[in-house]
Amino acid sequence: MKYENITHAKFIERPNRFVAYVELNGKVEKVHVKNTGRCRELLLPGSDVVLVQTDKPARKTKYDLIAVYKKGLGWVNIDSQAPNQAVKEWLDSSPALFENISLLKPEYTYGKLRVDFYLECGARKILIEVKGCTLEIDGIGYFPDAPTERGVKHLYELAEAAGKGYECYIAFVIAMPGVRKVLPNVKTHPEFGTALAAAREAGVKVLYFPCHVAPDELRIADIVLDS
Repeated sequence: MKYENITHAKFIERPNRFVAYVELNGKVEKVHVKNTGRCRELLLPGSDVVLVQTDKPARKTKYDLIAVYKKGLGWVNIDSQAPNQAVKEWLDSSPALFENISLLKPEYTYGKLRVDFYLECGARKILIEVKGCTLEIDGIGYFPDAPTERGVKHLYELAEAAGKGYECYIAFVIAMPGVRKVLPNVKTHPEFGTALAAAREAGVKVLYFPCHVAPDELRIADIVLDS
């Protein structure tokens, strides 16, 4: 996915999950952060960040913060909506893993939760839940960077669906360069690691999507199916 009319700025501080202050054109600007994760190792004072102007004129903040430059790594996309959009573009390209898609439904309701994608390929009925990974430690991605009860529930729902004959995937979109695998962040949220192991045991498959990341772009560059 591509962004239009991006603007570069310097990060100052983030007083809460939704708001940050940046230096833009010599002035302090209040912006919206499109990621509710901690991003503590990314959003450091003085870091280069990328903003995109909102399409909601009535909103109090004029810009969304969508990416940050991490020294030693490169640009990291922290727009929580971008991973789903990147996966949708990838699915629209008729990838080899899901050839001959006859039906594609984003935000599909299964049980009590919404799953990011439901698709049919012939007789195959497929559920895909997407998670964006922005936390890197020593070249390995970790998820989540903050506790996610919703993420745990999604895994158990996928495990249940796999038992009913659905082909189920948890897809980690790695929104940073040079990282090809994601491990559960059991230090931050051990329950997610437990749920992921249970989902695997039930037949849920794990996909990793290494991405091309630029200040104005997030695009799936490869696909890794975990064995």
